[in-house]
Amino acid sequence: MGDTSLAPLEKLGALTVYGDTLTSEEVVERCAKADIIICNKVKITAAVMDALPKLRLVCLTATGMNNVDLNHAGQKGIAVKNVAGYSTASVSQVTFALLLSLMHSVAYFDTYVKSGQYARSGLFTHYGRSFCELEGKKFGVIGMGNIGKRVARIAEAFGARVVYYSTSGKNLTAPYPSLPLDELLKTSDVASIHAPLNSNTYNLIDYPQLQLMKPAAYLVNVGRGKIVNEAGLARALNENLIAGAALDVFEHEPLNHDNPLLSVKNPEKLMLSPHIGWLSVEARRTLIEKVAKNIEEWSKTAGC
Repeated sequence: MGDTSLAPLEKLGALTVYGDTLTSEEVVERCAKADIIICNKVKITAAVMDALPKLRLVCLTATGMNNVDLNHAGQKGIAVKNVAGYSTASVSQVTFALLLSLMHSVAYFDTYVKSGQYARSGLFTHYGRSFCELEGKKFGVIGMGNIGKRVARIAEAFGARVVYYSTSGKNLTAPYPSLPLDELLKTSDVASIHAPLNSNTYNLIDYPQLQLMKPAAYLVNVGRGKIVNEAGLARALNENLIAGAALDVFEHEPLNHDNPLLSVKNPEKLMLSPHIGWLSVEARRTLIEKVAKNIEEWSKTAGC
């Protein structure tokens, strides 16, 4: 949680904090006396729960619950609580920070000025890279949950025409045209992913889907890494099938050293950030406050 205050949790009981917990053995060792586990990206398996007889509640500092064996937790009477909606503003803002940095070649122009080339050029501007406006472009949102809806509204503020694809087939009430995925990819100038990882979205975007996109289109993924097949994306970028891609999430985090995205032929077509979408100061503060609230509400119902 970085430098985020844990005071809301500390007032609820005896809080012990660890850094990275990498193995099931470490979970069992560290949580042997715990009634409550607060975690993220740590797998709470059936075997782990069976080895922790005192465990009564698992609090996730995240929205996704895929790292916990929910069926086994239910059988053992262990409550599991997640936190939804804490990072909507943060992820939406990072979405456009990445997209606009990529579209506008921000790093290139910054280097051009700071290197002294601009001062030596004798020209008031620089035509080294061109960029297009979002005004009038079709902006495709993949996953129309809370974050997808916020991103859609921001895209509208830029003057873009929003369309969307519901990965669950349930969120069909948004005030925008709903399209099949293939049609969205074929017709959108930006395709922005804001979906959870599940059986419907695993490898949803692979090389065949990228072949459908316009050569001038951009792909953004701030959902989950495994929604986009990274080898397929690297191939598409190397073949100039799309104008570029911006990713904040990856199949393995941190990235493996041999990840094909790290060796694309034209790295300027790719904007990468290390899963920071959720990381704003405000989002982290809200996250801790909501975890504390989950514990307080559970305590009342559990008679603690």
